Amino acid sequence: MIAYVRGTLVEKDVGRAVVEAGGVGYELLIPVSTFERLPKEGEEAKLLAWHCVREDDEVLFGFATQAEREMFQKLTLVSGVGPKIALAILSGSSIGELSLAIASGNAKRISSIKGVGKKTAEKICVELKDRVNAIEALASSGGRGKDAAAPALHDAVLALTALGFSDESANKMVSKVVASNPDVRDTETLVRLALKG
Repeated sequence: MIAYVRGTLVEKDVGRAVVEAGGVGYELLIPVSTFERLPKEGEEAKLLAWHCVREDDEVLFGFATQAEREMFQKLTLVSGVGPKIALAILSGSSIGELSLAIASGNAKRISSIKGVGKKTAEKICVELKDRVNAIEALASSGGRGKDAAAPALHDAVLALTALGFSDESANKMVSKVVASNPDVRDTETLVRLALKG
């Protein structure tokens, strides 16, 4: 298993990078988010890797962050989602947006990504909903003020569990509120809207 490749970035294109390490040029297929983080050609780069070996093919996939690689691996666990579709999904959405879509069951958002059909998007939501932490997804999905939002999201879930809701129900309730009201960032409003349903 190849865990990562570190060396000189020889080539980079949207969707692929070549890193020379120990005299060997490793071609890695990458999502757009990784491409955007790559240094200039000729500089040192480190890409986390996922090595896919099949009967007739051997491919390395590369990622700039652990979160990208973990989401990629989760996506490939879904029946009907191969590594190339998983890569297309990562290229069509940020980790936060994708996690939020899965946590809130928003198959429509996932099916809007090129190459992903409605049934595949629904499978992703159903099969991964328990593997995605809604609070982390919500905290990482926003733009400005996302770091400030994380405690409010966490507190809203705690408040709902104190009112007798299960952790899973509380997560879903808060996910639903943030999906339809992305600018809400205070605990009181989150809880009030969650209780309204």
